[in-house]
Amino acid sequence: MTVAVESPAAPSGGDRGRRPGLIARVKNGYQKHWYAYAMIAPVVVVLAVIVLYPLARGFYLTLTDADSLNSARTIGVNHIDATYQFIGLDNYADILWGPTAYDRFWSHFIWTIVWTASCVVLHYVIGLGLALLLNQKNLRGRTAYRMMLILPWAVPTFVTVFAWRFMLADAGVINTTLAAVGLPDPAWLEDPFFQKLAAILVNTWCGVPFMMVSLLGGLQSIDASLYEAAEMDGANAWQRFRHVTLPGLRSVSSTVVLLGIIWTFNQFAIIFLLFGNTAPDAQILVTWAYRLGFGQQPRDYAQSAAYGVLLLSILIVFTSVYRRWLNRNDVSATI
Repeated sequence: MTVAVESPAAPSGGDRGRRPGLIARVKNGYQKHWYAYAMIAPVVVVLAVIVLYPLARGFYLTLTDADSLNSARTIGVNHIDATYQFIGLDNYADILWGPTAYDRFWSHFIWTIVWTASCVVLHYVIGLGLALLLNQKNLRGRTAYRMMLILPWAVPTFVTVFAWRFMLADAGVINTTLAAVGLPDPAWLEDPFFQKLAAILVNTWCGVPFMMVSLLGGLQSIDASLYEAAEMDGANAWQRFRHVTLPGLRSVSSTVVLLGIIWTFNQFAIIFLLFGNTAPDAQILVTWAYRLGFGQQPRDYAQSAAYGVLLLSILIVFTSVYRRWLNRNDVSATI
C-alpha cells in the first residue's frame, strides 16, 4: 500500500527574494544582540559628546563669521549674546581663492606636504635600518641597544623638544660643536630655512623609535625558511632584502606609513613647542589654524574651524586613495 504524503507548497518566486523591512531588521537585531548594544552604549554616548558634537559645532562655525568680538561671552556679571552671522561657504572661498590665499593657506599647505613626506621617509628608512641591525641574532647587547633606541619615544615630547631648543640655540652644543670644527653655525631658531630643517630633525628623532619597533616586529614574523631557500638559490644580501624582506613587511609597512603620515600631518606639539607663535614660515596647517583661533586678536574662530574641516577632508581623501592603491597592488601581486 502506498501512502501519499503532501509536501508543503514551495514558496513562490516573489516570496523567496523578499527581505524584511528596515524596522523589522533593526527590531530583530536588537532582540538578538541587545546585550552588545547595552555594552557599547556608554562608549557611543561619550564619543558623541566629545567628538561628534564638537565636530558638528565646528563645521557650523565655518559657515559663520564668528570671532572673539561677536561670540557670546560673559564679562563680570554681564552676559553678551552672540552677534555673528551665517555667511555660507565664504570662509572656504577666502581661504582657498582669496587675495591672500597663498600666504595664508597654500604656502603652509606646501610646507606641510614637504614636512610630512620628509619626516615619514626619514622615519621609515632610519627605522628600517635600525630594525635590520637589531634583528641580527649575532649582535651582542641587542637588549641594551633596544632600550637605548626606544628612549626618545618613551621620554615626554615636551621634554625632548625643550632639550632640542637648548641644543639648537645660538650658544647651544650643536652650534658650539660646528664652530669648533670650522663649520658655519646657522640660526636654527631664527632663519626660516633652518627653522624648517630643525623641525624635521626634531620630529625625526621623536618618530624613529615607533617605526623601528613596528618594523622589528614585522621582521621577526617573517619565516626564516624563506631566507634559507633564497640563499640556497644563490640570492645575495640585496636580493634577499628585495624579494623576501620587503614583501614580508608589506602589511606592516602599509599600516605604519599610513599612521605616520596622519600623525605627522597633524603634528602640533613639536612645531608649537619648538617655535610657539613665532616662525610663521615654519607653521604647518594645524599650528596655523591654532594661531588663527587662539594666537591673535581678534581670535578668528570661523577661519580656524574651516582649516580644521579642510585638514580632515584632506586626510579622508588621502586615506581612501592610499587604501585603494594598496588593495590594487595586493591584487596585482597575487595574480
